[in-house]
Amino acid sequence: MNNWNNYIIDFVQYLKVEKNFSVNTIEAYRQDIIKLKKYFENLNKSTKPLHVTYQLLQNFLKYLSQFHFSETTQSRIISSIKHFYKFIDIENNSNLNPALMLEMPRIKRKLPTYLSVEEIDLMLNSIDRSATQGDRNIALLETLYSCGLRVSELITLKLSAINFKEQFITVIGKGNKSRLIPLSNHSKGLLQNYLTNHRTQLNIKKQHEDTVFLNNRGKPMSRQMVFLIIKDLAIKCNINKTLSPHTFRHSFATHLVEGGADLRVVQELLGHESINTTEIYTHLDQSFLRENLLSYHPRNKIKSSVK
Repeated sequence: MNNWNNYIIDFVQYLKVEKNFSVNTIEAYRQDIIKLKKYFENLNKSTKPLHVTYQLLQNFLKYLSQFHFSETTQSRIISSIKHFYKFIDIENNSNLNPALMLEMPRIKRKLPTYLSVEEIDLMLNSIDRSATQGDRNIALLETLYSCGLRVSELITLKLSAINFKEQFITVIGKGNKSRLIPLSNHSKGLLQNYLTNHRTQLNIKKQHEDTVFLNNRGKPMSRQMVFLIIKDLAIKCNINKTLSPHTFRHSFATHLVEGGADLRVVQELLGHESINTTEIYTHLDQSFLRENLLSYHPRNKIKSSVK
């Protein structure tokens, strides 16, 4: 029977198997459709998914507006509904999608905080290499920055995922999707130094033998530990910015774009599903844009004939 519960169960399976969405995304979408289900059941118990029209969906969104959800949450809810009804269309081999014309809210994108190359170097150079965790910390932050990793990807990085000979690492990102990221000579050297001179001295706990970055108890590092390392270094270097591990990822992307990298390449390296997410990194400062315009635009290479 094509009721809400049956469709929701099948929808979750569709998101998992065919769309390969992450566990968190699938759960968020499921909860959004449950909200939709409860709304219609409260209005009329007999309203089934196939009875819903565009106007009824608009009424639901108007109902949600009283809860003052953020633009990001509103956008996700609409995305959930769109995916849900696209799935129903596929299931029924129909072309009656009532969510097709739903408009996504315009999200005001906040420019991410990022560090300059000089600030990155300042922080890395301020690490005391003679300290117990010095070799680990500099390899950790250099990998975070040079490879543009999410902190979750960093702390779960495996030894078996590093190819020192070909100089690349294999990263498992969101939705369990893997991507290859080149490893610079500098990053390679720092990683090898850490693995040889520090990691081999640890009493590594069972099941963690393949994890790259470990704490002094031989277990994987936590997100909080990486955050604290960065926070302490920022204080030490008098960098008055709100920093997190993600700041290094923002910096990686920003410096690539500023250096002239193709946005599609940056998208691939970051593991973004949509190019729209990557476009946030075109937030280049005006002097950089002006310099490039004057240097490369053909009209700026022609001497003016106007007298």
